[in-house]
Amino acid sequence: MVGKVCIIGGGPSGLAVLAGFAKMQREGQDIPELVCYEKQSNWGGLWNYTWRTGSDQHGEPVHGSMYRYLWSNGPKETLEFPQYTFEEHFGKAIPSFPPREVLFDYLQGRWKKEDIKKYVKFNTVVRDVCYNKETDDFTVSVKRLDEDQVEDGERFDYVVVASGHYSVPNVPSFPGIDRFPGRVLHSHDFREANEFTGKRLLCIGASYSAEDIALQCIKYGAESVVISYRTKAMGFNWPKEITERPLVDRFEGKTVHFKDGSSSEVDAVIMCTGYLHSYPYLREELRLKASNVLYPPGLYKGLVWQKGGNNKLLYSGVQDQYYTYTMFDVCGLWIAKLIQGKVQLPDRDTMEKDWKTWHARCGTLNSDAEDISFQTDFIQDLVKDLGDDYPYNVDTQEIFNTWEHHKVEDILSYRDKSFASKYTGTPSPIHHTTFMKALDDSMATFLDQRKN
Repeated sequence: MVGKVCIIGGGPSGLAVLAGFAKMQREGQDIPELVCYEKQSNWGGLWNYTWRTGSDQHGEPVHGSMYRYLWSNGPKETLEFPQYTFEEHFGKAIPSFPPREVLFDYLQGRWKKEDIKKYVKFNTVVRDVCYNKETDDFTVSVKRLDEDQVEDGERFDYVVVASGHYSVPNVPSFPGIDRFPGRVLHSHDFREANEFTGKRLLCIGASYSAEDIALQCIKYGAESVVISYRTKAMGFNWPKEITERPLVDRFEGKTVHFKDGSSSEVDAVIMCTGYLHSYPYLREELRLKASNVLYPPGLYKGLVWQKGGNNKLLYSGVQDQYYTYTMFDVCGLWIAKLIQGKVQLPDRDTMEKDWKTWHARCGTLNSDAEDISFQTDFIQDLVKDLGDDYPYNVDTQEIFNTWEHHKVEDILSYRDKSFASKYTGTPSPIHHTTFMKALDDSMATFLDQRKN
């Protein structure tokens, strides 16, 4: 029997592990002592919105990258928990693309139902994780932020790393940017679109952050946005205020010169250049080092670290993501079953071959449809190991592919579409206000169907 398990991070991935154990306990199983360390004062990870940037009240780096007016950029039907639907939580069907406050409320409903907050130690940051070969366990040292006190290390049989990988920004540099006479920030520190009302904005990057921040800023009154891409333009049918250019070559004052010889005048720069895997609290042999891909190397089943820790160091939620909540749900239960001895690991050679096969396939993907199919297969592979403990089909490829088609068709209105719940069959209502005109993102306004 495993005695004690450490979970690092009280966001959707870490709490999914706790939910997996809670399920087993309800079914009459004895479970280990569970300790989840969360450095913020509330659960939710990135969904726990803060106005702060840079450092928090304790001098720790701010974890959150959430901005005020974020709305789901994928249909809620692709992330709906099969055992806890949106209809169950809200008592009615709601539109397919909710703002962040609505999604966070939904997540909290699931977590409260599972009664898992009792395992979380808030305002506690992990400082060091060391694997002890002699005793085949871990020593975890933490700092209690409220008391400004580093505690003696506690011993754990397993450690689950669920601290996320969208909080440490990747920040490139360009010639002349040090003399740019305007605001320069990373999307990690973007909070308020109204800051850029009337301004000419440059977004560097060509993925979801650049796409969404560009739309947000135009929605709240930015004069124009130039999106600068490194390898390939996103190619959406942008409104006239948004244009795409190749990568920045250099800055000269407020003038930005691009690789194709063109230039633009801008007032502010947002680096939408992604994030880094960063686990400074882990010893070197335990530390995942990877770019943001759908299958990072060195992880059997995308979860079990192979380079140290004797298969007792687990990572959850480290993949690039199309699926989110349901994938975390499956990963959390798989991890709990492994620790409980209900999932057996094969020999090391088999595990090595398995993760290398998945990682190699990941490197061949060259379209959104292939990415979605790959992640669906990854989840289904885990579900197969869960057997009767997870009797749900969470394959939402069809919804994902329709959503991608809607985006290509019209980037401004794809959030105005409606999908049906995979688990209840109920179609979602159309929101009372189109996304580009919905300036009030509060939960009360979003759920007020009297506006229809």
